[in-house]
Amino acid sequence: MSSSFGTIFRLTTWGESHGPALGVVIEGTPAGIPLAVEDIQFQLDRRRVGQSKVTTPRNEKDRAEILSGVFEGVTTGAPISLITYNADVDSSKYENLRDVFRPGHADYTYWAKYGHRDHRGGGRSSARETWGRVAAGAIARKILATVGVEIYGFAREIGGIRAETFDRDEIERNIVRSPDPIAAEKMIEAIMAVKSENDSLGGIVEVHALNVPVGLGEPTFDKLDGLIGHAMHSIPAVKGVEIGEGFEVTRLRGSQSNDSFTVENGEVRTRSNNSGGLLGGLATGEPILVRIAVKPTSSVARPQQTVDTNMQPREILVEGRHDPSVVPRAVPVAEAMLANVLADLYLRNRAARIGWPPD
Repeated sequence: MSSSFGTIFRLTTWGESHGPALGVVIEGTPAGIPLAVEDIQFQLDRRRVGQSKVTTPRNEKDRAEILSGVFEGVTTGAPISLITYNADVDSSKYENLRDVFRPGHADYTYWAKYGHRDHRGGGRSSARETWGRVAAGAIARKILATVGVEIYGFAREIGGIRAETFDRDEIERNIVRSPDPIAAEKMIEAIMAVKSENDSLGGIVEVHALNVPVGLGEPTFDKLDGLIGHAMHSIPAVKGVEIGEGFEVTRLRGSQSNDSFTVENGEVRTRSNNSGGLLGGLATGEPILVRIAVKPTSSVARPQQTVDTNMQPREILVEGRHDPSVVPRAVPVAEAMLANVLADLYLRNRAARIGWPPD
């Protein structure tokens, strides 16, 4: 089972949703980077369960412990190992699902592939696994900060309600992480309405990366576009990835979609950014813009038709504690995966030629 991502900056996550603990091992972090557990915990707190009325009430503090790779507040160059212990596990709600496949989940595909599965919350297929991704992303951000890279994300759309205005300071002021305060209120109302009906909503998360060094990416097969797509599609519930104008460019002519070049303050820039900061699989230096489509939460407490491991039809009711929309909590996960990609490529680029990055 694949549980690792990256080449030089490489993370390996482990643990199950209802197991005793979750963890991640991060290899390739350069020595000499100041790192405290608080740096990591800040991002984990943005991802954790039970943070508002629009998330699952499962009460996990997700406290990180650094087991290795940091000494006297500085990275040593050794693998960094992190762990958190599951403290609010209730597997009883899953006993009636031991032999049936939940619609929208990985129950059937895991069972078909491995002949056995962890029915308690989905095991490795659970979004609890993203704890390690976000923890690694916090470290990736520290690496990227040394060259001025900044990453932030927000909920572009939830349940068909789209942010129409943009105020970056507004994103963390509301519980759905929308940059539009009016849209945020509508999103919250929509989520609470479907929650009362035992249903769920999906949406779109948008992530930006600023000040990315020109040339990040590895043609031909490790294009930055491809690695971002890989990273984002590996996040649970993601069903689509769009970079820049994405599918909208199909409605333009070449003369309209091309980003014309200019020079500003001695640097090559583009007058527009339809490409989303990427050309030929390499970063252009313009902001990288990524959008991901997040499906509605599959666990809904409504009767659903399914089959069991004996191929017999069954009706099930999926109980337990689930997000009525995972979109707000998907924001820090998407940010982390973009950071993990860019940190890895930054370290790889340092080996591409002598004297990179140029002064």
